[in-house]
Amino acid sequence: MDIQWDGNTKEKFNQMINTKIPVFLRAIAQVKVSQKAESLAKNDNRSVVSEKDLVDALFIETPFGFHGPMKTDMKDLGIDYTQYGYEK
Repeated sequence: MDIQWDGNTKEKFNQMINTKIPVFLRAIAQVKVSQKAESLAKNDNRSVVSEKDLVDALFIETPFGFHGPMKTDMKDLGIDYTQYGYEK
């Protein structure tokens, strides 16, 4: 199954990676988060990565100690992670 990204979700992913992730972690974060988001969509038998997949992938792939700053970064980009069951 060929996995695509919703346009708005891909834009938010790129903004998160390119403006919020430290330069020395960007390459690995881009690979890990994109692979996880695509895997989540595929496992749910969907061919399009949604914002929920992106949010889930960020929480899964980001070490717990960095969730606080990550939540702030998502909020700055207009991503409401609380609608997907994550606490403020």
